[in-house]
Amino acid sequence: MKPCKGFTLVEVMIVVAILGILATIALPAYRDYVLRGKLTEAFANLSDFRVRMEQFYQDNRRYDGSGLGGCGVAGPAAGNAKYFAYSCAPGTAPAQTFVATATGVGDLAGFVFTIDQANNRSTLAVPAGWRGAPATCWVRRKDGSC
Repeated sequence: MKPCKGFTLVEVMIVVAILGILATIALPAYRDYVLRGKLTEAFANLSDFRVRMEQFYQDNRRYDGSGLGGCGVAGPAAGNAKYFAYSCAPGTAPAQTFVATATGVGDLAGFVFTIDQANNRSTLAVPAGWRGAPATCWVRRKDGSC
């Protein structure tokens, strides 16, 4: 008699069940990881915007101008703004304050982050399932940690 080669149906079913269990654990963690990676766009663009606003202020002694939403400088370049829409609101003229806002679009809808002239960072809103808003920091994880 020749020895049989291959796997039995039971062995294959056990492997499929194990793979299914691993996938149900790993897939949500992967989605969360990708989402948190997209949040960094808002953090980087808002920080860069604040620095450019400070440079504008040094030259003009005010924050208002013909840029983004009446602030002194333009918003992020089109290639740097995939997941968020940006706006800026200067204080009353002559503007000595401003608040820049990043609002999530698409699969990041529900996220709203701000920064002001004093580098105060805040999270105004997060989508359902996330905690931590409103917060005096930029929420980076579902548990509300900054």
